[in-house]
Amino acid sequence: MHRLLRVLLQLVAIPALAGTALAHGVAQGDKGYIQEVSGAMPVAFAYLGAKHMITGYDHLAFLLGVIFFLYRLKDVSIYVSLFAIGHCSTMLLGVFLGWNVNAYLIDAIIGLSVVYKALDNLGAFRRWFGVQPNTKVATAVFGLFHGLGLATKILDYDLAADGLLVNLLSFSVGVEIGQILGLSLMLIVLGYWRRSASFERHAYAANVALMTVGFVLLGYQLTGYFVA
Repeated sequence: MHRLLRVLLQLVAIPALAGTALAHGVAQGDKGYIQEVSGAMPVAFAYLGAKHMITGYDHLAFLLGVIFFLYRLKDVSIYVSLFAIGHCSTMLLGVFLGWNVNAYLIDAIIGLSVVYKALDNLGAFRRWFGVQPNTKVATAVFGLFHGLGLATKILDYDLAADGLLVNLLSFSVGVEIGQILGLSLMLIVLGYWRRSASFERHAYAANVALMTVGFVLLGYQLTGYFVA
């Protein structure tokens, strides 16, 4: 398989296979910091948000599927914005309204979102059912689940009420910064790969591999749900 294909998939596949337990997780050091601080700390929480997105391989896997066949920057911006709006909305609402949903089930849906997008890229829904789901709506809806997944983790850390709104908004800004950084890297690799003859030959295999990553995430989380 072309070297660029391997590089692209390693951006999301290796962390998933090496540490599935970290999906939507927060590092132990960050966890202790979050639980101890009080008051508005926008810079610190923006950093944590960016770090979450850069290391959030479930986010990156889904976004890779979303942009895989998007060639215009305008289209990339539209889809990524829809995902970001959904993600930030449920993260904020989930924390403030206390939507403490089972984390395993939410993360299983997030894994399913990766499977869905890979199947969509492969044209499976049109071929199997004769219909094409609205990709923009699907991106926004799965964004809601991605945000809810993060909200379930934040609720576990019992953040101080003092400065909570500022800190969460700063975290959201950081998430978007991290998303832009991750997307930039993927778009650079994809843009270079698309100019080579191997893209047409290996695009199918890349999405099959992406679907496999999604099934690994889905299976791991369902196992955790039934075993825990």
